[in-house]
Amino acid sequence: MKVDDALKNITQIFLDTAPVIYFVEKHSLYFPLLENIFNRFDNGNLLAATSPVTLAETLIMPLRLNLAHLQKDFTDVITNGSNTTCFPIDTKIGQQAADLRARYNLPLTDALQIAVAINAGCDAFLTNDLMLKRVVEIQIIVIDELEL
Repeated sequence: MKVDDALKNITQIFLDTAPVIYFVEKHSLYFPLLENIFNRFDNGNLLAATSPVTLAETLIMPLRLNLAHLQKDFTDVITNGSNTTCFPIDTKIGQQAADLRARYNLPLTDALQIAVAINAGCDAFLTNDLMLKRVVEIQIIVIDELEL
């Protein structure tokens, strides 16, 4: 599916961990597509949402490898990116994540991410995890299914 078609009626999209990693690290296969999406945040044509889970997951390798510049890049994109909001995890999110885990047998991190996306009012959830398409409460957009 073309990116323009996938994002046609989307005003706010949740960024799962993989898209952020691909963008910040300029992944050779995914960067052009994600640059197109992140430009929409910069232009104000699309709002981004994420959570502390994304921040924690993106920082693991830079911390292990002691790459301070990459730690800063991830933190900046997630906490200070154009038209990007990093939503907190609270009791309501925890309860909804438990419900999602019970219904879909999701790992806790995925359930928390999707719960944040739903509670933040996101129209879609951008990931590269095809397994998440079984969730019906929010539109799941898988990067591998997109093209420019």
